[in-house]
Amino acid sequence: MTVGTPLDHAVINVKFEMDRAVPLFEGLGFTVTPRGYHSLGSINHLMIFGTDYLELIGLPAGIEKPRPEIANSPLGINGLVFKAEDVDSTYAHLDGLGLAGDAPMSFTRPVELGGEEHTARFRTVKVRPDAFPAGRVYFCEHGTPELVWRKEWSTHANGAVAIREFVVVAAEPEAAAARYADVTGAANITGDAAELIIGLGGARLSVLSPARYGERFGALALALGDRPSIFGAITISTDDLAAATSAVERSGLPSRVERDRVVVGVPDFEALIEFAA
Repeated sequence: MTVGTPLDHAVINVKFEMDRAVPLFEGLGFTVTPRGYHSLGSINHLMIFGTDYLELIGLPAGIEKPRPEIANSPLGINGLVFKAEDVDSTYAHLDGLGLAGDAPMSFTRPVELGGEEHTARFRTVKVRPDAFPAGRVYFCEHGTPELVWRKEWSTHANGAVAIREFVVVAAEPEAAAARYADVTGAANITGDAAELIIGLGGARLSVLSPARYGERFGALALALGDRPSIFGAITISTDDLAAATSAVERSGLPSRVERDRVVVGVPDFEALIEFAA
């Protein structure tokens, strides 16, 4: 079975509320990196795992021309990002599918280590915005991975070690899954008509029908509203489920605790996080 392009990171858009968002995620037991300032005008904080990460992205107060793909996107899980060794090749692949967005883009952000400033460099290429109504889908080429995956940032009190699963909810899951498979180069889709799974190396992308999504997450499920598709949840593997559960319970956020998982909603930021052993 040929799996799809590996997952690089997942993005939660907090817009102008970064100062409120960071303590919430720290309260869930994550180690959050220092604030980053992109050359594009956005700000971010990361939660680093073994080969992937969770990103909070937002905008600084008072900015005159806010980054449009952040400002114009809803709060919540709004970015699904795959790894790219060469975004020029990725762009050609997307163009061949008729799904290429803008040409590859380069940007930077400063990183301070040991009192010295370094420059983290990235190149990204986006899938055409109308291809996936759930949110932004793009590929990231890291020019300086050693400035992202740092040991001091990758140990978490909740035991988090990796993104295990990215959940998409779609009114037409089979059509949506086929398009995700095309974009990632996955040769196989498993599951049934209500839950289709695409392997992404160590992670998986699951495309669920609204009914199956509601069955899995119950009252914590995010509302689809009038959208045909949403990014519905991020599942994090933890090697200490008890610690993750304790952090979730202390947070006071709405949650659901089961034998092998704990699910927590972050209503202020339209996010749903699942910790699984």
